[in-house]
Amino acid sequence: MIVKIMNPAGVSFHAVNYNDKKIDYGTGELMLMKNFPSFINESSSKVEVKNYLRAISIGNKKILKPQFHAMLSTKFQGHSKEELTKIADSFMDKMKYGEQPFIVVFHKDTDNNHVHIVSTRVDKQTGKKINDSYEKLKAQKALSVTMEKLYGQKPEEELERLLNYKISSLSQLETLLGRNGYKIGKNTSDENFLNILKNGVPQKSIRGDQIVFDNSKNDKRAKQIKAIISKYKELYSSKVFKVVDDRKNESMLPKEKSERKRGKDSEVKITYESEIQKKLRDVFGIDMVFHHKEDKNPFGYTLIDHKTGKVYKGSDILKMNEVFEFTSYKLDKKTFEILKDYNIRSQETKKLLIEFFNKNNPETKIKDFMLFENRGKKDLETYRKVQFEVKDFIKNKKNTNDEKNISITKGEDRKLYAVHTRFHYIGELQSLIGEKEYQKLQNPIQANENRTENNERNELSKAVNELLFELLKSSGTAKDPAENELKKRRKKRR
Repeated sequence: MIVKIMNPAGVSFHAVNYNDKKIDYGTGELMLMKNFPSFINESSSKVEVKNYLRAISIGNKKILKPQFHAMLSTKFQGHSKEELTKIADSFMDKMKYGEQPFIVVFHKDTDNNHVHIVSTRVDKQTGKKINDSYEKLKAQKALSVTMEKLYGQKPEEELERLLNYKISSLSQLETLLGRNGYKIGKNTSDENFLNILKNGVPQKSIRGDQIVFDNSKNDKRAKQIKAIISKYKELYSSKVFKVVDDRKNESMLPKEKSERKRGKDSEVKITYESEIQKKLRDVFGIDMVFHHKEDKNPFGYTLIDHKTGKVYKGSDILKMNEVFEFTSYKLDKKTFEILKDYNIRSQETKKLLIEFFNKNNPETKIKDFMLFENRGKKDLETYRKVQFEVKDFIKNKKNTNDEKNISITKGEDRKLYAVHTRFHYIGELQSLIGEKEYQKLQNPIQANENRTENNERNELSKAVNELLFELLKSSGTAKDPAENELKKRRKKRR
């Protein structure tokens, strides 16, 4: 879960317009309107909402940019729209906006579920500006407190657990904490202390001389880890590729980019990944972290054993080149995370997904070793949503939104598969839509032939009936001509 505070804006409250357009386009949904008067409700127009926020704000002429606009985003579909709304409500309370009028709008136009919150920085009771000093840091803290309150997530307990790991150097501690979203910084008021931060928010201060280093050599677990790696490198790909995260640079304005080029550090983050890393981490809790300079190939790696709580220098277990094969291929961070989230349960689904991505993203050539096996099932709620939308897509293909998210393709095993890009799902179509509907799609030629045969039969029957009717008319009687013929035969017999 992340929070982003948008830059303050003027009394026009353009964020209301922005979110209203999302609702009009079908990619947004108004989830909550809070602390508005009774005459401003969900059926009110955006103009009425803006005018009310503006009426509160213009009372204080000193505040030129009263709009408060924040975004809360979860990774992929980690939280539903209802959960995000609940988090947003609690978050605003922790930010001291709990009594302010605000709206919460859910957006579903990206890979990550997220909500936008719009309010005013002018206190509706006092007319004074709500304190926004260190606002971005406050937002991180407010979100942390909210997640602890709603879901029992306690960052301090996680940090204490990590600080009890056995390490042999300060750099190992930095690697361990960095891998878990923390950063070590110097304490400006006391050089003997180190600050530990998460998302820029101080979490704890520790004395440097109180850090205990463990340099023991006789370690049975190290031998066990070596045996595990030696076995698994024969089963899973050890080809390493680069993952580039340039999202922060891409979000910068041209002026900010040029200033950064003139001497500031780059915001590009690079990691190196392989399938064997993921498999060892998922199965055994063994995490491998590469060390590199800029975009050069790694010169070493650290091994973190979460099972026993110990950090190793990688070469003490196995030389890096004995385990890994480095390639020149790379992926952007967003694509890598999306691919990693797919439920790839067989070689067939893996192959189909590679073909699908390379066809729809020709600039990104995905190789087989970049797509990791992932046998984890999607939760039942996600599966039901996929099932409903795929059925609806097949029933009515005119839905353009579904066409962007859903694709039906045939594998080499002659089975049909569905790919749902928004929920990162790939699976056999038969299990999603049922046997009867699946057979209709699987045998469209036979179904057309049956329809043609039925139509021809109906046309023939119709023609015969019309002919009989004409004969009846021409005979001047309401009886069937065949009856007259039958009577003649009976008379001859007599």
